Amino acid sequence: MQVKAKQTGRAQGPSYRELIRRGALQHGPRTAIVFGDESMTFAEVDAVSSRLAHALLGLTPQRSRIGLLLNNGLYSVPVDFACVKAGMNRVPLNTRLSLAEHTRMLQEADCSCLVFGPGLGEQATALAKAVPGLRCFGIGASGADSPDFLGHLDAFPSEPPRIAIDPDDVVLTLYTSGTTGTLKAAQHTQSTFAAICRNVLNNLLNATPDDVMLHAASLIHASGVFVLPFWLRGGRTVILPGFEPGAFLRAIGQHRATAINLVPTMLQMLFEHPDAAALDVASLKYVIYGASPMPRAVIERAMAAWGRERFWQYYGQTEVPLCLTVLRPEDHVDALLDSCGQPASEVEIRLLDEEGRDVAPGEPGEITVRAPSAIGGYYNAPELNAGTFIEGGWVRTRDIGVFDERGFLRLKDRTSDMIISGGYNVYPSEVENALLSHPAVRECAVVGMPDEKWVESVTAVVVLRAGHQPSEAELIAHVGAALASYKKPRRILFAGSLPKTAVGKMNRKALRDSLRS
Repeated sequence: MQVKAKQTGRAQGPSYRELIRRGALQHGPRTAIVFGDESMTFAEVDAVSSRLAHALLGLTPQRSRIGLLLNNGLYSVPVDFACVKAGMNRVPLNTRLSLAEHTRMLQEADCSCLVFGPGLGEQATALAKAVPGLRCFGIGASGADSPDFLGHLDAFPSEPPRIAIDPDDVVLTLYTSGTTGTLKAAQHTQSTFAAICRNVLNNLLNATPDDVMLHAASLIHASGVFVLPFWLRGGRTVILPGFEPGAFLRAIGQHRATAINLVPTMLQMLFEHPDAAALDVASLKYVIYGASPMPRAVIERAMAAWGRERFWQYYGQTEVPLCLTVLRPEDHVDALLDSCGQPASEVEIRLLDEEGRDVAPGEPGEITVRAPSAIGGYYNAPELNAGTFIEGGWVRTRDIGVFDERGFLRLKDRTSDMIISGGYNVYPSEVENALLSHPAVRECAVVGMPDEKWVESVTAVVVLRAGHQPSEAELIAHVGAALASYKKPRRILFAGSLPKTAVGKMNRKALRDSLRS
């Protein structure tokens, strides 16, 4: 499905490609990208991405879908920019997924080419065999019958291709499964991706040439959303190959990082590292977190160590990045830590009941949003589109929330995660927060399990801290002291770890499937 621009009668603002051009013109000699001992200036990234864009257009027509199989590296940003300049629709593949999952994505998206990075030649060769007609090309890598693009770039112009683009041209098809397990190919356009950049700068992080952002999470997900705002404002993007708590902490001081973006699990791992208190983090101005609910115990520990003034929380989705709401540093106070902030400046939010009507003030409802950064639809998924997008440009998030009297949004849970036990609605995150307030609990996840009497029973899986051995009864009583009796877990299981998604979020679906099998 080709996404069509919304006919609003208003200017949509500069395109993604135009914002790349502006950043290159304004900040040419400054360092833009750092990866290990290597770096590129804005001018170098601009030239390399232009050469790559010409190379891509020599392989496949404009608006083709191109699979990207790349780990974080020096060329992550130039490859993304090249696709935008060439008018291509990039389809990033998480390198942690299996051959079967990659094959399915490439086939469903009808990708004509695959660009792969170092260490991924064998996977690319296997994909070339599994997907008939797929052509593979390396970036600093090669495989069987797959040349390395970098060895031939000098043959192409350093100026961007002169091609016409439309605001509704799809530049990114990003696969996401959410909690349902159903693969969804969310499509962002030249217009919507530029709107994401403006959303970040207006609501979350007003980047300057003096700012340095450190990236350890995969750039194909939320972390990569910050690249364009920093590029536009002249900030520096420092890329790590992955997340290791000690190396990440040391890199903050080494690069004088002013901004980091972490999921809650990563933040917890940082403060459990033995060097957390000793390493230099004085440069940090923005500690941004989101992607999944933050346990109160984790954020309280983090603020005690680093100071409340550094912490920014966002709530968003792949379908409407990045900030739907923001909890600013001054709002990181006890009464508001359970909220995800107030609506972003250009975002509209409604809470709807099961019939699609606005709920009464103070009542929970499904969070439904409208924003310039919203995708126009999922690729080749008419039923999913019909169930997600509502007339008037509204997007159903499938999250349940409630507004307080000051306009702060509190998430209850996803509609698919909500447990109905004995006729009562139980929100797993509420039970998880109660469990995490016990000093013995390091991690936990709460799911509903089939029950003959109660329909679903509240079941918790708990990972304990070293040296602690509370009983099941003790933990159940601890929850009972904080919440209504019907919300208490009827069963607690102890485990060494919990399943996570590729970006470190709790994978409740995988946990439910494992328990039920």
